[in-house]
Amino acid sequence: MLSRTILRRSIVSAPRSIVSRSRPLQQFRFVSFSQEEQPRVRIGSTAPNFQVETTQGPIDFHKYIGDNWTILFSHPADYTPVCTTELGAFSNLKPEFDKRGVKLIGLSTEGVDSHNGWIKDIVEVETNGKEFSFPIIADGKKEVAYKYDMVTEEDFKNLGGENKMIATIRSVYIIDPSKKVRLIMTYPASTGRNTQEVLRVIDALQTSDKKGVATPVDWTVGKEVIIPPTVSDEDAKAKFGDFRKVKPYLRYTKVD
Repeated sequence: MLSRTILRRSIVSAPRSIVSRSRPLQQFRFVSFSQEEQPRVRIGSTAPNFQVETTQGPIDFHKYIGDNWTILFSHPADYTPVCTTELGAFSNLKPEFDKRGVKLIGLSTEGVDSHNGWIKDIVEVETNGKEFSFPIIADGKKEVAYKYDMVTEEDFKNLGGENKMIATIRSVYIIDPSKKVRLIMTYPASTGRNTQEVLRVIDALQTSDKKGVATPVDWTVGKEVIIPPTVSDEDAKAKFGDFRKVKPYLRYTKVD
């Protein structure tokens, strides 16, 4: 919620034609891009909620998540080349995310009509005609980008520009069913994301949650996992059966 000071300043700076005694203040929407007011999104924090228009209609983000894992990934603008390839790749991988109970939702800083036109291009050049079946958020005012701190320090200065493209809004957030942020990745404009890595991380997070283990470098499903140091050898034997002890703090085992 915006502070009274910011609210008061917004009212003072608004044109007289907008602020009228005949209309209650509740009808006006005040948006501040103040760094002091910006939510701090970290691993383990609750994902900020928002209500927006998307290519599949209006959503409340927390209701959209429901009891699912969710991946929110963002783009600076429609009809951008790197993002076109990324959205196509996520769309092609959607059946794999579905198997893991993961919802996908994209974001771009333009409107729904523009998004829908862009989707036609994505289907034409990236999905070989297959349906593009997850929503893209219309974040023209960059309010979601602000809430999730998706920009660099320099680009933050341009957030208030209605038509200004923010080239560094290219982030990935993995959010679990309890609405907690579990992973954050942010990419520069020139570097395409690795969708297989996002899928791999989902497998790692879900395996860790279900089995009480950690995953080593480059881990994929079927490889050995790591027994946390907090688990004694005796408890590890009871829980996992056989395990491989390399160091007192480094023990490997397999899980189904």
